[in-house]
Amino acid sequence: MTGAAAARGRFMGAHTIGNGGIHMAVQRAARSGMTALQVFSAVPKYYGDKSSVKPERVQRFREALAESGIAPAHVVVHAAYVLNTATPEAEKWTRARDGLAKELERSTALGVGAVCFHPGAATDDDRDAALGRIAAAITYALERTEGATRLLVENTAGAGRTMGRTPAEVAGILERVPAALRGRTGYGLDTCHLFASGYAIHESAEAQAGILDEFERATGERPGFFHLNDSQGALGSNKDRHALLGEGEIGVEAFRWLLHDPRTEGVPCILETPQEKPDIADDDPSPDPWDERMMALLGELVGG
Repeated sequence: MTGAAAARGRFMGAHTIGNGGIHMAVQRAARSGMTALQVFSAVPKYYGDKSSVKPERVQRFREALAESGIAPAHVVVHAAYVLNTATPEAEKWTRARDGLAKELERSTALGVGAVCFHPGAATDDDRDAALGRIAAAITYALERTEGATRLLVENTAGAGRTMGRTPAEVAGILERVPAALRGRTGYGLDTCHLFASGYAIHESAEAQAGILDEFERATGERPGFFHLNDSQGALGSNKDRHALLGEGEIGVEAFRWLLHDPRTEGVPCILETPQEKPDIADDDPSPDPWDERMMALLGELVGG
């Protein structure tokens, strides 16, 4: 299944369980037949602004990747959820900026293709100024760590004052990054977030392609990754609640259309769907049964 998908240029995987270390997340991904992967490099509930990655951890991760056959370019690190690079509060913004910079440092050491992050919320309702603050945090991170790892904005579900919901906002962030650094940044799209924000990606293949066209026209580039998630919430609900593919409000066909869109070729397509055994033992490399089920479904969708 995965061989056929890779032959069609589709690299698919999941945010696998990291119990026991990120090298164990790689082993679980490999045993699920994945050709892409997402991990956390640090605890996502903390800023991580002072946490470096130990050399032995880097070595274990890189060795596991080499054994797995998953290309480092198809690995995404998800930054901490608490980072709010849009906030007008100076102390919080500085910690978020520093956390994002440290995330890029760790991920570059690991040698992965990209870091993705949620841009945060404009708590003062000045959305234009927030775009500048997000871009400033990206710029700060890129200037402090050289390398090939890209820093990619993730679209949001649109709840409250969160930024990055629309093509214009994603483009507004990226266009404020200096031209010399622009090639090392970009964006990715989460299907649940699109749907929750009111984009009817389930309506038809044509409607879905038109939505992707909007993002591509606004930013001048294709997404650097996709998160493949069904949605527990209704269209336009602004609820970031992921569901297994086919068990939410989006439905299976939308993912078939997406995986046949040329924009999913060559970039990581990552499941962030629920897992059956999140409390797996640290030394158990067994793949999660629900991950295996979703990977089998993705293979069918690519082939069908």
